[in-house]
Amino acid sequence: MDVIRVILSILLPPLGVFLQVGIGLQFWINILLTLLGYIPGVVHAVWIIARR
Repeated sequence: MDVIRVILSILLPPLGVFLQVGIGLQFWINILLTLLGYIPGVVHAVWIIARR
């Protein structure tokens, strides 16, 4: 299941974070990072998935 989350995180970073932690602080941080730049959002999403 983590492979699917990583793939979704590369395509749409907030979706991968949402599937991992739900709507919480990390989700909103990821949306902010994705709006500021796509790459920081992807890095944050993959980090969240790999950490848990």
